[in-house]
Amino acid sequence: MYRYYTKGVCAKSILMDIEDDVLLDVVFEGGCEGALIAIKNLVKGKNIDYIIDTLEQIPCRSKGSSCPDQLANALKIYREFVYKKQ
Repeated sequence: MYRYYTKGVCAKSILMDIEDDVLLDVVFEGGCEGALIAIKNLVKGKNIDYIIDTLEQIPCRSKGSSCPDQLANALKIYREFVYKKQ
């Protein structure tokens, strides 16, 4: 499990279970429960590059980021520093 502490959104952190380049499971701590369960169900089992491309730069109100965008950021960090695929 990898934990990413979010910035500028309601969710406090994101827990991710990743194997190679596939997101096996994701849990958001805090945030809008229904929306985050939907995101979890939509991205589970998907390739991290696909998730990044799909969720990156989605805004939430005037926050400048969103929980989906923060997930994309977390996966980019994982890809660069853990999986080492750029």
